[in-house]
Amino acid sequence: MKRDANRSIRLPAAPGRLEQYTLRAPRAFARPARAFTRRALGAAHVVADPLAAAEPWLDAAIDWDRTIAYRRHLWSWGLGVAEAMDTSQRGMGLDWPNALELIRRSVDAARDFPGAVVASGAGTDHIAPDPDLHLSEVIAAYETQCAAIEKLGGRIILMASRALAACAKSPDAYGLVYDRILSQARQPVIIHWLGEMFDPALAGYWGSRKHEEAMDVCLDVLRRNAAKVDGIKISLLDKDKEIAMRRRLPAGVTMYTGDDFNFAELIEGDEHGHSDALLGIFDAIAPAASAALSALAAGDRAEYHAILGPTVPLSRHIFTAPTRFYKTGVVFMAWLNGHQDHYTMIGGQQSARNILHLAELFRLADAAGLLADPDLACARMRSLLAVHGVGDD
Repeated sequence: MKRDANRSIRLPAAPGRLEQYTLRAPRAFARPARAFTRRALGAAHVVADPLAAAEPWLDAAIDWDRTIAYRRHLWSWGLGVAEAMDTSQRGMGLDWPNALELIRRSVDAARDFPGAVVASGAGTDHIAPDPDLHLSEVIAAYETQCAAIEKLGGRIILMASRALAACAKSPDAYGLVYDRILSQARQPVIIHWLGEMFDPALAGYWGSRKHEEAMDVCLDVLRRNAAKVDGIKISLLDKDKEIAMRRRLPAGVTMYTGDDFNFAELIEGDEHGHSDALLGIFDAIAPAASAALSALAAGDRAEYHAILGPTVPLSRHIFTAPTRFYKTGVVFMAWLNGHQDHYTMIGGQQSARNILHLAELFRLADAAGLLADPDLACARMRSLLAVHGVGDD
């Protein structure tokens, strides 16, 4: 009876109102027994050091051991790691020196984990966006980060550049920069087109605020450089645009979905093809993502949707506008599931979502069977509610 009581909690349901909620038993997910038929990477978060003598809005204090341990967690479920991407708070607390150290540690850890895959974000975030920048400065910034990652033996994900978005005067500027960087790549890279819903500074990327026109520019770059491009990840949260672009990709170039709203159907695909995955939500739902991909590999599409379907409402909630604050929900999930013993983020970003949002996230995670230890999750949720002045009696 005591254990059942530990699984019941009063949660905010609307401003000023509480309701009793009882957690169900978690779902058991099996480790992968076969290779997936989709390439799948999770963009991994960074664990903060809550005891560091650093001002959270100014300095990135990182718990390196817990951060790398979470990469091992993702690898253990058969997922690759997309390192130092926006999920790691790149550009929202994680600067380039810390990103490079993160990449170094992750690449080193992957060498000791059989089958581990890691690809790392190269961008231009060590220079400030400025309309007066010259394109040569943007190219030099990309070259600096790409060279540093390749020196570590890492694979490159070519991130969208705030600096390029700020100074590009025409679509041709994007072609010039990307042609130059891709021509120098040692091995094929993944290009990331991050939409303005994730980062408002990237509005008008590829030279147009109309995604269809921007897509034409991007596709021209891909066609000219197909031998140097493994794939493209687009994060526009619009399945129709992703499918339209997927059907126009040059041979040999993969579509990696970045659509955290519609990933289940995009990964399954249609008669014309499918998307592989490079997703921030896979950080939070790794066991379910792995089990669903195993079911898909076995040809059991019904089981694939039975597992992954309940995670879609959770993901849509975590990534609700303002979408750039989704990292708060990802780290909240890691804390609820015992992967870290605190709910502290670099940049103080744990404060970016309200308690009603987090309470609903708690319910949706439970509905998806993703709270592995309901007693622990309830205890931690109670402690967070108490900090917010919400009692459980």
